[in-house]
Amino acid sequence: MKCFERLVMAHIKDCVDATVDPHQYAYRKNRSTEDAISSRSTQSYRRPLVQKLTTLGLSFTLCNWVLDFLTDRPQSVRIHDVSSSSISLSTGSPQGCVLSPLLFTLLTHDCSAIHPSCLIVKFADDTAVVGRIANNDESDYRQEVEHLEGWCRQNNLCINVKKTKEMIVDFRRGRHLPSPLYIGGTAVEVVSSFRYLGVHISDDLTWSKNTSCLIRKAHQRISTSSGG
Repeated sequence: MKCFERLVMAHIKDCVDATVDPHQYAYRKNRSTEDAISSRSTQSYRRPLVQKLTTLGLSFTLCNWVLDFLTDRPQSVRIHDVSSSSISLSTGSPQGCVLSPLLFTLLTHDCSAIHPSCLIVKFADDTAVVGRIANNDESDYRQEVEHLEGWCRQNNLCINVKKTKEMIVDFRRGRHLPSPLYIGGTAVEVVSSFRYLGVHISDDLTWSKNTSCLIRKAHQRISTSSGG
């Protein structure tokens, strides 16, 4: 089956421009987490995906094949020599499937910023909204967050607000304290630093915290190696 998936994937790539989503840094050659950092799944997942595949120029037959491929897939759990009974699933796309990364990229290709002062950076499903605020006018930035929230709702994807963090970089003396940012009625936590794609980013834009974490991790590995 994986061999056939590879044939389908090659055909889709021939039909769709590889650069259809320049802000998606996962699942692409010569792209990495570093590129994403340095740049400034439910059942209903299937219908918007097929609609987007059609819009991107894939044939009706191929779209129907993808729809059939994602629907009523048998799945079971195996531990050693013991297997569970099989059930049918129609949610999301299969983990470890050859086509899944490409299909997710095509589903999210139209998730992009609507304001020139903002940017949406994606690495798989790890998404960051970067906004430049001038003259204390946060309207574009807040509209961008609302736009992302609306896009996720329309595409049946959920934002995990508990894992969502907001970091404000402001070097002015009379620093303006913005009002809380809300997603789905829940206030987003404001932090002075956070770990993004393996790199610790601080609101003072220094590398102190990231360097400290790397040194601590190196010490731990050295200690483990010495103890072994």
